[in-house]
Order: sequence, then structure tokens, then C-alpha cells
Amino acid sequence: MTIRQLSVFMENKPGYLNEVLAVLARNNININALTIADTSDYGIARILVSDPQLALDKLHEKNFAVRIHDVLSLEMGAAPGSLYNILNLFATANISIEYVYAFSYGSKSIVVLRTDNSEKAVEVIRDNKLKSITEDDLK
Repeated sequence: MTIRQLSVFMENKPGYLNEVLAVLARNNININALTIADTSDYGIARILVSDPQLALDKLHEKNFAVRIHDVLSLEMGAAPGSLYNILNLFATANISIEYVYAFSYGSKSIVVLRTDNSEKAVEVIRDNKLKSITEDDLK
């Protein structure tokens, strides 16, 4: 039910993100989704890639501060309110969302989220027959 996401701690300076992307490109690692949360001094890039373990290893070799986190990834409809309907299931179950982002992959709309209670979130997904996206689905 989970996929692995890279979280890269980045200094907020010109070219830093590009250095991260260069490592991935040189190692033939495809980026499926990327989002950045930032402050004036630093940012955290959350990245879904074709080979999370290789990306982790190669970024560590270049001394980047990077970790892998398990996140939930679900297919959602393209109609208005689709994201609301999914997130409302978690809110109704009293599960807090730590962060969320969405993207399109081929003809699919995908939402990625991290919650404060993974086990309970998996129950919500199963009970409501939501379609999980796997790492293989993104290759």
C-alpha cells in the first residue's frame, strides 16, 4: 500500500536543486513527481523516482542529506471533488494529513499523502476499496 519517497534536505541557494537533479540524471533515474516545501533558509524536496534505493545511494555518495519515507499513493478520479472525497475519508476517521500532493501520470490522477497514523490510514483505504498505486505502476 505504500511507495518509497525521497526526502532531500536542501539549502536554499541557487543551483542546489539542479545539483540533486544532475545526480539523478547521470544515474538514469527518472523523476515521476517532485514537490518542494521551503523556507528562506532551506527546503525539503519530496521526490518519487523510478529507483528509490539507487537514488538514495547515489545522493548519499555526493553527501546530500536524503532519506526514504513510505507514503501512501492512491489513484483518484478526474472529476471535481475527487481529492475532497478521498481526504474526507481520512478526516472522518480522525486521521491527520501531514502533507499531500497530487500529479498526473499517463491517464491517471494520483494523490500522495503522509498521515499521522499509517495503520489506520491503510484500514480506511481497504475499507473504502481505494486503488493504491505501487512503485511498479510508476515504472
